[in-house]
Amino acid sequence: MSFEYIQSALAARHAEGLLRKRIVVEKASASRIQIADQQYINFASNDYLGLADSLEFNTLVCTEAGSRSSALVTGYLDIHRQLEDKLCSVLGYDAALLFPSGFAANTSVLKALFTPQEKQLSAAVFQDKLNHASLLDGGLAGCAKFVRFNHNNLTHLRSRLEKTKADSKLIVTEGVFSMDGDQAPVSEISVLAKSHSAWLMVDDAHAFGAVGAQGLGTIESGIKPEILVITFGKAMGCQGAAVLANHDVINYMMQFNREFIYTTALSPIMASVALCQLNRLLAASEARHKLQVNIDYFKWLVAQTNLSPIPSDTAIQPLVYGSSENVLAAQHKLKEKGLWVGAIRPPTVPQNTARLRITITAQHSHEDIDKLVSALVEGA
Repeated sequence: MSFEYIQSALAARHAEGLLRKRIVVEKASASRIQIADQQYINFASNDYLGLADSLEFNTLVCTEAGSRSSALVTGYLDIHRQLEDKLCSVLGYDAALLFPSGFAANTSVLKALFTPQEKQLSAAVFQDKLNHASLLDGGLAGCAKFVRFNHNNLTHLRSRLEKTKADSKLIVTEGVFSMDGDQAPVSEISVLAKSHSAWLMVDDAHAFGAVGAQGLGTIESGIKPEILVITFGKAMGCQGAAVLANHDVINYMMQFNREFIYTTALSPIMASVALCQLNRLLAASEARHKLQVNIDYFKWLVAQTNLSPIPSDTAIQPLVYGSSENVLAAQHKLKEKGLWVGAIRPPTVPQNTARLRITITAQHSHEDIDKLVSALVEGA
């Protein structure tokens, strides 16, 4: 029978404790979530600064629902230009392109850079082994040689670069790794890239807004990657993404990035929301300070227990339980105590590293964090 593998694949996922299900959320904020009439303290949100909760409608520059066509036909509106210009001004880039999601931006940029028409050229893309699925998918879909290096291991990356005979070399990493919460050594990688005539691409999804006194992520460290990807769905609290680079790279993307060419442009109202949220994010120094205070408080509490999270200085604080069964049991115990934490299992993370992905936000109180740590200790 055709497609009978579908049922067997689902049965296997269920047997392994890996079957994914959607959960209807009735109400949510950065620190609270209501599901099936039950309210929980939310430690599973990427809304690190608490900007997604509310927005004054009268602050929007544009309220048109649809852009009506792709950006290269008649879908590129003035609000899109304003948002791109603001991002370029803030982050110091020549040009930008907007995408409906970070996944679309990451995957399409890598596919476009290494298109079939460039196949006759020698090219290689070097990716951290813990890069996001969108980066890995894009690298695998392109025509460049796909090379992976051990997580944040500069020695291994150097050896990979020294062995390559490629003319065009691109190193790809995340600013803050989404499942481990640690940061890439972008300064050292940038030096290594320059010494091997390679370009650097950074996905700053979990760094932009939440890392640095001004919230500029990688850019605030003094490093300017040749290609920077910013997503709007985390600290900006809305939807969409942008790719920033020099004029030539962006112009190249307009010619060869199929997702950009053939996708209806980002909704004008969403671009307007993003512009408003960007301005709020840049002014959110108090929220960033509160976020850092909460991160430090969580780490201080945990240091006094037998818990051993993956070392992280960011809002993402993962606690590894090993098997899927163990992490689901831990998640269930937390739920019974009114705490909602994401249980992350393979294939999102490597085998035997299933974890609670605890995310701290500026909206959490110390009492919230006290309850979480106490419950984690009780369930350990």
